[in-house]
Amino acid sequence: AALYGGDVAAGDVAITAGCNLAFLAAALAVARAGEAVLVPAPWYFNHQMTLNMLGIEARPLPCLAAGGFVPDLAAAERLIDGRVRAIVLVTPNNPTGAIYPAAIIAGFAALARARGIALIVDETYRDFLGDGAGRAHELFADPAWRDTVIQLYSFSKAYAVPGHRLGAITAGPAAMAGILKILDSFQICPARPGQTALAWAIEGLADWRAATRSTINGRIDAFRTVMQACPGWAISSIGAYFAYVRHPFAGVPAERVAEALATGRGVLGLPGSYFGPGQDGHLRFAFANADEAAIATLPARLAGLAP
Repeated sequence: AALYGGDVAAGDVAITAGCNLAFLAAALAVARAGEAVLVPAPWYFNHQMTLNMLGIEARPLPCLAAGGFVPDLAAAERLIDGRVRAIVLVTPNNPTGAIYPAAIIAGFAALARARGIALIVDETYRDFLGDGAGRAHELFADPAWRDTVIQLYSFSKAYAVPGHRLGAITAGPAAMAGILKILDSFQICPARPGQTALAWAIEGLADWRAATRSTINGRIDAFRTVMQACPGWAISSIGAYFAYVRHPFAGVPAERVAEALATGRGVLGLPGSYFGPGQDGHLRFAFANADEAAIATLPARLAGLAP
């Protein structure tokens, strides 16, 4: 309840060894091999890989640059058939950085409820929403959330302890019954020392988290400003940790552009092709751990690149 507000009780939350395990457990709880899950595309590749390994179709829900990479409800509804068992939302998004409006999240919850499927909301980066932002949505204010919503969270990201692998799943009793069996079969629980520290840190590091959020949002502003001095490069979407940037080299695979940046200019960006089909025009840049002085070097590093 301290994390989410609304109608969330201790029995609604399971602690996991990282958020990737949380997604695996959620996927296994709602779908079987041969069934399908809608995944926003471009997608976080671990989600797609997990579903592939389980024999579950990762059915792309196309998110377009023109719409800020926010998924469209009508498009999602058209993709739902008898094989679809869940819709996945990732907000703030990886790789695009897109932040989904609360009304869109509520609309997807209503759609999932109407179609009798689950809504899996991955909020790994929710603690890095813009300065002054409160809750990302009001889903937990309605006790009926337990019938539909499964929320994923990452302590590893929010508290900067990635090596300790700590995440969480919030779900209603029907889904949680299966999730606990699944977790018991993979890793009963994450290591206890990290959990003990986080029990204090949720309240004890509130000021530190707020300062970190402010710092990262300052880097968003710095990245936006700097990219205006990079002819041909354009930010398609930005938020939390990531910017999804269109490169200026028409017809050149994103992987080749990324290789040229890494080997020749000391800039590491992941090619859009890692995040699904049709993404070769983009790169994902992660700026959260780069200070503003480092971000300011981008125009010189990108100038004259010839992949």
